[in-house]
Amino acid sequence: MKKEELIKYLFTQEEHDEEKMSRRDAIKFMGVSPIAAGIIAGAGSGSATELAASDAKGKILIVGGGLAGMATAARLSNSLSEPDITVIEPDPLSVSYQPGQTLVGGGIWEKEAIVYKRDDHTPDDITLIEDTVVEFDPDNKNVTTASGQKVDYDYMIIATGLTLNYGAIKGLEGDITSAQSDNEMVRKNVGKDGVCSIFFQDGAAETWTEIQALIEKAKNHTGEEKLQALFTHPNTAIKCGGAPKKIMYLTDARLREAGVRDKVEMTFLPNGSSMFGVKEYHDAILQQFKDRDFKWEYKTNLIAIDTENRVATFQNRWNEQGEYDEDLEEYDIIVQTKDIEKKYDFIHITPPMKAPDTVGNSKIGSGKGWVPVVKETLQHVKYKEVFCLGDVAAIPMGKTGGSVRKQYKVVVDNLVSLMEAETDELPAAYDGYTVCPLVTGLGTVMLAEFNWTNKPAPSFPLDPTQERWAWWMMKVYALKPMTIYGMLPGRA
Repeated sequence: MKKEELIKYLFTQEEHDEEKMSRRDAIKFMGVSPIAAGIIAGAGSGSATELAASDAKGKILIVGGGLAGMATAARLSNSLSEPDITVIEPDPLSVSYQPGQTLVGGGIWEKEAIVYKRDDHTPDDITLIEDTVVEFDPDNKNVTTASGQKVDYDYMIIATGLTLNYGAIKGLEGDITSAQSDNEMVRKNVGKDGVCSIFFQDGAAETWTEIQALIEKAKNHTGEEKLQALFTHPNTAIKCGGAPKKIMYLTDARLREAGVRDKVEMTFLPNGSSMFGVKEYHDAILQQFKDRDFKWEYKTNLIAIDTENRVATFQNRWNEQGEYDEDLEEYDIIVQTKDIEKKYDFIHITPPMKAPDTVGNSKIGSGKGWVPVVKETLQHVKYKEVFCLGDVAAIPMGKTGGSVRKQYKVVVDNLVSLMEAETDELPAAYDGYTVCPLVTGLGTVMLAEFNWTNKPAPSFPLDPTQERWAWWMMKVYALKPMTIYGMLPGRA
């Protein structure tokens, strides 16, 4: 089958047609071919940009060598004739494929499938400092590392990612990244005894173990009351806003696969007041929840957990009408709260998230911790030689790998233009594009694409609110090679 026929087949067939192409053949084709992956992932947005080398010169410092940082470093290296780029990154697994953690948690991939070594994807012509920045001095254009090294720069890019703040929940410990090597404190209570979280590598693998334990418990359950499976979504911005629902869908699918779904009540407990910020996707998800017999309670935030007794405490909030204000001619609104305890047999925790303290508490941070930038240009609001992208940037939405795929090209184009000093106006603009391949079951995905208009922004002429096998194929077999072999080298 030709590549054009494959694309047409995948995006027009709701059910696979054995006469055209078997599911096994499609999986084989996409699983072994990074080229095919790039075609599928980029079919709606064009091919990689051809770069012309610029003679602009300057000392560039990138703080953070994850997907956003390394992809930016590679693209800058491709864009400059004489690049002078330094990346500061302590984690030897910093470029590991985080979007795959949901699939590991659902038992679709092994943890090893998402682990990549930083040094295997570090451009040859950059300087790597294996250290952590502990102090930013943007007024004097330098940073200080944990080992005491002072690093000067002409231009700086912040791509540190965020911190998983498990310690904000009473009964848990630790603030960590998604790395495999620094989560010992969190694992004291997460990843065992029915408590799990897919947001770090070990936690993703342990989530699958806990799902299997729930299945076995359900098989042996004879009581009239159903087992309780809870899924949380905190009161902070998070990376991949759809992930808490994705693991809920996959847990549901595994319970149905085992024939024990009727023995488990599944409840989603988000801090927000909707399923999704875009109405069309909210409506679609709400119907999916109803179809799958999910329960949900809005404006409910996990604040404490007693892992020994398997009790989670949530704070529920609502508004009540207060006294009438004659001057404003309206009633005061009084926020009310109460704590609710829920017993659980299984709980998936999405931790509160924040900028790293060394970033948030510095001059480049903000009152809320995130790095404040002009949302279109990704240039710092105060320091024009500083740019920021990825999870740590203070922009609406945008905390997904799909967003970074758009952002890093904007940062590179604007930084090179600034280095060339042709104009004060930066040429590239980010429109807020964000994509969430919302896994809704074993074999189905709803591809939620949107931007700052808060409307669907589909890359293909298909109803984006529909669950499709084609999107599952793209999620499971195409996006990882496109990211690792296309985006990390600065091409896709």
